[in-house]
Order: sequence, then structure tokens, then C-alpha cells
Amino acid sequence: MAEGQGAQVSEAQIAVHWREEEYYHPPARFIAQANAADPTIFERFREEQFPECFKEYADLLVWDAYWHTTLDTSNPPFWKWFVGGRLNACYNCVDRHLATSRNKAAFIWVPEPESEDTKAITYQELYSRVNEFAALLRDFCRVEIGDRATFHLPMVPELPVSMLACARLGVVHSEVFGGFSGAACGDRIADSGSRILVTMDGYYRNGELIDHKAKADEAVAAARERGVVVDKVLVWRRYPGQYASKSPMIDGRDFFVDELLKDYRGTLVEPVSMPAEAPLFLMYTSGTTARPKGCQHSTGGYLAYVTGTSQYYQDIHPEDTYWCFADIGWITGHSYIVYGPLSLGTTSVMYEGVPTYPDPGRPWRIAERLGVNIFHTAPTTIRMLRKLGPDEPNKYNYHFKHMTTVGEPIEPDVWRWYYDVVGKGEAVIVDTWWQTENGGFLGSTLPALQPMKPGSCGPGVLGIYPVIYDEERNVIEAGSGRAGNICIRNPWPGIFQTIWGQPERFVQIYYERYCQDEKSTDWRDWPYMAGDGAVQAADGYFRILGRIDDVINVSGHRLGTKELESASLTVEEIAEAAAVPVMDEVRGRAVEMYVALKPGVSPSKDIEAKVAEAIEHEIGKIARPKNVWIVPDMPKTRSGKIMRRVIAGISNFADVGDVTTLANVEIVDDIRHHVQGEKVARGEVPRELSPQEMEDIKAFGHAE
Repeated sequence: MAEGQGAQVSEAQIAVHWREEEYYHPPARFIAQANAADPTIFERFREEQFPECFKEYADLLVWDAYWHTTLDTSNPPFWKWFVGGRLNACYNCVDRHLATSRNKAAFIWVPEPESEDTKAITYQELYSRVNEFAALLRDFCRVEIGDRATFHLPMVPELPVSMLACARLGVVHSEVFGGFSGAACGDRIADSGSRILVTMDGYYRNGELIDHKAKADEAVAAARERGVVVDKVLVWRRYPGQYASKSPMIDGRDFFVDELLKDYRGTLVEPVSMPAEAPLFLMYTSGTTARPKGCQHSTGGYLAYVTGTSQYYQDIHPEDTYWCFADIGWITGHSYIVYGPLSLGTTSVMYEGVPTYPDPGRPWRIAERLGVNIFHTAPTTIRMLRKLGPDEPNKYNYHFKHMTTVGEPIEPDVWRWYYDVVGKGEAVIVDTWWQTENGGFLGSTLPALQPMKPGSCGPGVLGIYPVIYDEERNVIEAGSGRAGNICIRNPWPGIFQTIWGQPERFVQIYYERYCQDEKSTDWRDWPYMAGDGAVQAADGYFRILGRIDDVINVSGHRLGTKELESASLTVEEIAEAAAVPVMDEVRGRAVEMYVALKPGVSPSKDIEAKVAEAIEHEIGKIARPKNVWIVPDMPKTRSGKIMRRVIAGISNFADVGDVTTLANVEIVDDIRHHVQGEKVARGEVPRELSPQEMEDIKAFGHAE
């Protein structure tokens, strides 16, 4: 886009200056064993075969009753998949594997302390534990089909056990990420109307046994303030028989699960046959200022979709040892640690702690010791491991056939380190694009049949037909170099059913903008708006530019944060980068870059200049940052995501908002002192921000 055209660009269009990267082709050894190596699979999933193409995914499951309607569009956009079909998700993930694989490990759980033993949980043991906890929920907690149960659990085997026990009973589970505060958990309890909270006394993080039960009291109090009373708090213990919390147990409300389970030893619970469209779980995703969004996922459509994508895109075989290095508190963990891999009967690794404890070689030691051959993690983790242990993978004798990146766009330079160093040039990479609302992958290369391209997720996955629209619903053609709003033209089985208790919000956020005819029952009139900016290359591959809200508008040029950060990471000394907007009287907005350096590198003006020059070189003068700030670390959530709204607040002398969910809250004052002190010394006097500017800063980066 020429610099003089900024004022003519519609709101959806983001300036794109990324160069096209080269292809990397899958190795012959991978293709030879791949689940999807026959090119006719594209024919089977072409649009003319929709929606019946997804029968291929559904037929991977065991059904109690077959469906009569593959896709019911009678009440758009509240799609129903496999209507008339009945099944049980727990049966599909556990019971059906007992005949052939009862003594095979379903999970290998690795505690964070290396002095503690790794535990293998066989499918038979998982079956017993799930049945016993299901009996406890049914008989002691008196839960019934359709009730909600909230979990606030860390990465311990008790979490999938609890999820599967609910699925066995037809109870809707709602797991809240363990790193969230008690208040955030309480909000979600209240929203779902849950009267059961399942929690843990403590767990390890960075070598410390965290007191987790204390958050339960906060959660119950927060829910009560919103009118929902929690009847029972079930407390799993990290060490059965020992209590790791200082929080007192409340008589009549709080119960130790290991003590209660003594009454249910050996009890079996018949799996409840559920309609395909019955809700399986709620997964909450944040709203900017409004109440959280409880994404309601179905039983049949969701399970079929994660099973199919696990088979074809993760290339999971029953004999593989698969490690999704994510947290089950997020949708990635639900889909690609619990439901997808277990449905296929594979062995999954679960790790309790942080990637870099006690050192950044820990993941590769685990991979070597357990013979992991499929590895799945987020760019956040990849950047962290690259920053703290760039040469560590070379020290360990593991071999991956397949690696996934998930959760946000990955910068090409980081992709190449992942491929060359972590994958040792032997593994295929799938760079997946999808969201909490989607259930499973939307964009990715099919690993044996489509080449990889750094920084690009690839085309739409099988049965997904994406399109990029501008604000007027004009299609932005592939290869045009223009970006816009990426949408999916069709429903798919993994799509969430609604926002729990907020159907109007569901329609308004995801469908209203591009709906052709609100009275139509033709799915073609109801494209799904993902809320991400994207550009499509001439080869059909999509490059995701991040959330539409996280775009910085400089003199009419809408610059994607990912492109700015990717340019910064081409500077050798830079480990992490974050772009934020700063209010500017001349340009409206300007860019400020925050960068963290690789270990052993000292801050200097030269490095700041190199970052500014790299951005100017990669993107253009319009994107040159107003300031480059070198910081010792970025403010991050417990899951490792950089909180851009916090540093945007600092840059603008504004309120940084709630920082209680940060893993390193102390860094905020360090950055504020450095940045604001330096600005004042340079004569950059803070000006009063308008209410709209304040809202923009508060919303910036919120999706993370």
C-alpha cells in the first residue's frame, strides 16, 4: 500500500508489507507413515461435499444411535450437527479402548520437581478413576444431567479424570485456568450457575508449592455476591493424606476427595447416552469490559471434530507418544490433550510445571526420556525457550516427527528456530490458527500433502472455507496484498453452539456484521467473523495478523502488531518484542516497541536503533517507532502471554488496569519507573486522554 493512500483504506484493511517466505517440504519418512497421505482427501472435503464430508470425522466415533440429519440449519446461526445421533464422550475416550489397550498408558504425568517419580496412568486405571469420581459426583453431590460443575484445577491427572467423569454423567464441566484469580473463577461459577467447585490444595510452579485452595474461598465469595451459592467444594490433594494449603476447610462445604473416594472404590457408572447436540463443556473467554463469554461446546460435533483433526493434522497414531505442552485450562488442552488424543487411544504426556524449570533444557529432557515423537506448543513458549536456552535442544537425543504451533501467529525467524533447532530439521510443523470458540483447527497445512511456509498458517483445513472481507463485504482476493477480516463461510462440527445465557451476544459478535439475510436458513448467508485480521497469498495460504482490535492506526495506516514484532525479532539480540500504540498529537497514534534481550546481551542505544531500522526496512518509514524501550522482562500472564495493554497503559501514562493475573507483577513498576522517567526527562509531558483514547488503551491486546 502506498504511503499516500492511508485515508482511503477501509477499517478492515491492515497494511501488509511482509515478504513471502520459502516453502519447506515434508520429509519422505513422514509422508510414508502419515494418516492423510492420499491427495483424494481434498476431493472428499471439497465444498460440493459439504456437510456430508464430516461423516468421515463422525465415523471415527462409537455412536449409540446414528444421526438422521448431518447439519440442521433451521435456526441460524445456532447450528446443530449430527441430529438424532446419541453417544457418550467418556465412553469414546476411555471405555472403547479397554478391549485392546487396557494396559497402555493414557497419560504419562510428569511432576515439576525432578526428584518426584513420573506416573503412567493406563486406560484401565483411568477407567477406574473416572468411574469412582463419577459415582461420587452422582451420589454425594447429587448432580444430574445438564447440571454445571466448575473446576479450578492445575495440570494434574485429576483434571482430565474430573472432566471425563462429568462427561460420563452428562454433566457440563467448566474448567477455569488454574492461574486465574479466585475472583475470576467466582465470576465464571456465577455465570454458569454451577453449585459444585472442584479444586486442588496446591501444585508446583517454579519450584514452589503454590497454595491453591485459598482461591476457592475467594471464588465462593465472589459467586455469592452475584447470587450463586456453591454447595460443595471438592478438594483434590497434591499428596493424598497431606494438606498443602493454609486455607481452612469449611465444615459442611469443603471435602477432601481422597477421603470421600474410599466409599466408591470399584464402583462402575454406566455412561449416559447423550444427544449429539447436548452441551459437553463451557470454556470461558474474556470480554473486554462485559461479562465473560461462556462458549458452549456440543458433545457429538465437537468430539467428532477434535478426533478428526487430531488424526489428520496432528497425525496421531495409537502407538505415538504425544505431548501437547499447553494447559488444559485453555481450549487447546481440552481439544488436544484430553478429548482428541484419548478418542484416538494414544499416549499423552502431561507436565505440571513451567517450561524452564529448573532450566530451559527441561522439555527436551522429558522428550528424550519418554520417547516423545509429536510435540505441540505455543509461540509464547517457543520464544521463551529460544530466549533462555537457544542451544539446549542440541544436547538431547529426542526425535520429533511432527510439531505444532498454536495460539497466536508465529514470527518466521522463531518458526525457523523451531524447525531447525527444536525439530532438528526432521519434523513437519503445522502452524495452526483457531480460537476458543472454534473447537479445533481452522487454518493449517495438511502435514504430508502441503508444504510449510514460515509465518503462514496455510489454507483452510479440511471442510473449512475461509474468506477475507473488507468492511463492505467485498471479497479481498488472494494475492492482492490487501488484508481484511477473515471469516469462515460455512458452519463446522467443532463450532461452539452459543454463548451460555447470552444468545443475542453470540449473534451480535460473530455473525451480525456479515450476515446477508437474517431471515435466511441457508448457511451461505451466515459467515462466521473470527475477529482476526489476515492476508491471503496467491498460493491460498493465510497469514494471520492478530486481533482486529490490536491494530495500530498511524496516520490512517493500520499496522498489525504481529508484523511490527516480527520485524523487531530479526534483530539478533532481541528475544521478545511487543508493539503498543501511544497517543500522538500529530499522527493520532504512533508505535512504541518494547523489547527484551537474549541472555548475556547488555542494553544499548545501538540495539534500540537497530530495532527502529529493522522496522523501517521491513515495513516502511510510516511504521518507525517513536520509542524503543529495552526492558528486563515483559509483563506476562501465568500462561506466558505478554500483557500488551499493561505496557500500553505505561506508555500513555494511563491506568494499567488489573494486574493480579500477572506471573511477574513486580516488573510493572520497574518498567513504569524506567519508561515514564525517561519520557519526562526528554520533555514528553503526559497529556490528558479523551474517554475514547482511554477505552482504546484498555481494550488493546485484551484478547490475549
